[in-house]
Amino acid sequence: MRRNKDTTGTSGTMAGEPAAIYCRISQAEDDDQTGVDRQERICREIAERRGLVVNQAHVYVDNSRSAWSRRRKRPGWDELLSQARERGFRHIIAYHPDRLMRQPRDLEELLQVSDDHAITLHGEANRRDLSDPDDRFILRIEVAHACRSSDDSSRRLKSAMQDRAREGKPQGGVRRFGYTPDGMTIVVEEAEVVREVFDRYLKGEGASPIAKDLHSRGIKTAGGKAWNSGTIRALLDSRHVAGIRMHQGEEVGPGTWPAIIDAGIWEETRARREYRSAAHQQLLSQPPQRYYLLRGLVMCGRCGTLMSGTPKQKGPTYQCNRRGRNDDKKCVRSIRAESLEGFVTDAAIELLSRLTVDGQLASSSLSEEATQSLEDDQQQLAELNEMWTGKEISTAEYRKMRKELTDRIGKTQRKVVVRPLVLLDGLTGAGAKAAWKAETMTDERRNAVLRFLFSGVVIAEPKKAGRYMDWDRISIEQNPL
Repeated sequence: MRRNKDTTGTSGTMAGEPAAIYCRISQAEDDDQTGVDRQERICREIAERRGLVVNQAHVYVDNSRSAWSRRRKRPGWDELLSQARERGFRHIIAYHPDRLMRQPRDLEELLQVSDDHAITLHGEANRRDLSDPDDRFILRIEVAHACRSSDDSSRRLKSAMQDRAREGKPQGGVRRFGYTPDGMTIVVEEAEVVREVFDRYLKGEGASPIAKDLHSRGIKTAGGKAWNSGTIRALLDSRHVAGIRMHQGEEVGPGTWPAIIDAGIWEETRARREYRSAAHQQLLSQPPQRYYLLRGLVMCGRCGTLMSGTPKQKGPTYQCNRRGRNDDKKCVRSIRAESLEGFVTDAAIELLSRLTVDGQLASSSLSEEATQSLEDDQQQLAELNEMWTGKEISTAEYRKMRKELTDRIGKTQRKVVVRPLVLLDGLTGAGAKAAWKAETMTDERRNAVLRFLFSGVVIAEPKKAGRYMDWDRISIEQNPL
């Protein structure tokens, strides 16, 4: 039986039923750029008129997310569908259907969920019963129209970009160092720095010392950040400073803006860059490449970032990935790779030897700790909801704190999920050490086992001076098994 479309009043059949709200705004120029805060307010008014109950945990927001782009991720949309499948609500409220979807496949995915759970879609002016054939037909037309509109906008944008390229006009986007935001006018002070960088590089100076010198002089990039070797190399590779127009990775011709670097100097720099790159690759390929057993596991205790394996004159080390920065976030923390890998390997073998045949630890309290942590975070989330409902905190504050809590809850939940132990086949029990050192055991599998057993190896600052290893600076975080 088809439901009547209720556009103003409350439907007695749905009063008190749970509902979800979805809000989205795109970076592109949509026909309606109503902000997500206003969308949420309008959706809550719709819920109030129809007697629906909205739990704050069921408010999903995708800010600056395109619904048209097939490659753009929409976390809020994905979570909405996931919770709908879990029967968390029977109603979805959106400011307009095009906030939900601009691709037919998104609608079909929502309709498939609706087939199992009888979802009703509500908008500012009407509502659609997703189980009603007539409503499904109208929605398909609306989404097809929205998709066509987005395709037309994309086509016009691409055509305009091609016209600009043919006319030699600069490509838009972020400001380039040495030029004003429109890319047409030279910034004299920055242009001098550009010429200096090219000159020093051609005279044999590397990108890293040039970056350090610019940082010491207080010179910032166009984005106001510290120079590093990567941004120096990007400047040396930039055709814009040579007045060359690029489009989709290919040279189109000369640009209409003034060049900072002579074309001949740029070509010489390009040739030098290619030569140095080839020489560097040849140097790296001469010795056998070392496999860093703890890749993806070692973390800097100061920065919270990964530490990567790096060959050094004194031997291979794990170094903080912020070592190349030149600002206050620069970090040079390191640790000898062989010693660290041996320490973690011994811990892994000891743990594997304590695993029983069925893959369970003889004694472990990790799961209980994870469960208690999960309960504490869920309690904090409930208290946070009460504070927001009581208007003790603003919506912006609520969203920020809620995201931190939900991210932590999600991380904890992933830890307590029972994971398959096929990876450990033949590696547990009394023969763990021999199995680990067997010739058939590859480094890739050892790394996979270590990442299965441990969530991270945190490296603190050494407290002992000298060349001896400070074992106390190593902290191994174990995954629940």
